[in-house]
Order: sequence, then structure tokens, then C-alpha cells
Amino acid sequence: TISYTLKVTNSHFGGFSKLLFCWKGSIYKLLYKEFIVFMVLYAVLSLIYWQLLTKEQKRLYTEVAQYCNRSMDLTPVFPHPGLSLGAGFYVTLIVNRWWAQYTSIPLPDQLMCVISSNVHGKDEKGRILRRTLIRCANLSSVLILRSVSTRVLKRFPSI
Repeated sequence: TISYTLKVTNSHFGGFSKLLFCWKGSIYKLLYKEFIVFMVLYAVLSLIYWQLLTKEQKRLYTEVAQYCNRSMDLTPVFPHPGLSLGAGFYVTLIVNRWWAQYTSIPLPDQLMCVISSNVHGKDEKGRILRRTLIRCANLSSVLILRSVSTRVLKRFPSI
């Protein structure tokens, strides 16, 4: 278990951004390499287009881009209207089931917002009270999720 509690004990400017980049499971750490490659390729292609191509080559590039755009509009995803209607109902059914499962998960976020807005004080006593209440909410959430998820049970086997 990786603990970040010492890095977020008190709020300060840039604290959340700093936490996002030090977080081991951060989406930014997952995607930053692809993002950098995309930005470099975009910059290279942009420089080639604006600095190296002649007017005739730019016109040809524009025609190819417009042709590709028109071709994408002509390609049907579902060739028959009945198939797209059936696929739409199926996707709606699956998404509604998934959303119902997602909304039934007891998340302590709303309780944490209520606690942070109603337990006042910037002193040590208020901070400890907020932290204790939020820890209790997290504990109850973990206890509930242990009965449903084997990953949570493996992560917290002795609670």
C-alpha cells in the first residue's frame, strides 16, 4: 500500500496537482508519453505544411484531406436502419444496467463534502475531527465493498 497522507495533510496552492503527478496510478503517468508523441508529430507536420510545402503541394494536401473527410461521411456504420435501431436499444440497455450498478455503489464523497463544509476550524482539533470522520466513512465503504469485490478483499484482507 502506498500512502499519500503526509503529502495532503494540509491544503496549499498546487497541492492537488502535485498529488496527481506523484500518484502511482495516475492517468497522467499513463498517457503522458502518447501525448508527447502526438504533440511532437503534430508540431512536425504543422512545420512541414507551413514552411516546406509549396502552394501546389498545400492545395493537393487540402484536396486529399477533403476527400478523406467525404469518404468518412459515406461509410455507414450500420448498413441497414433496423440494425442501427437494434444496436441503439442494445447499447441503451447495457449502459442503463452499468449505470444502475455504478450508482448503487456507496461512495463517501457526498458525506465528505458535508463534513468538510460543516466541521469548521483551521486549528488542529477541527482537522483531526474531519480526518477521523472521513476515515470512518472510508472504512465503512471498504467494509461494504469487501463483500462485493474480490480485489478489495485481497487489498484489505484483515479489516
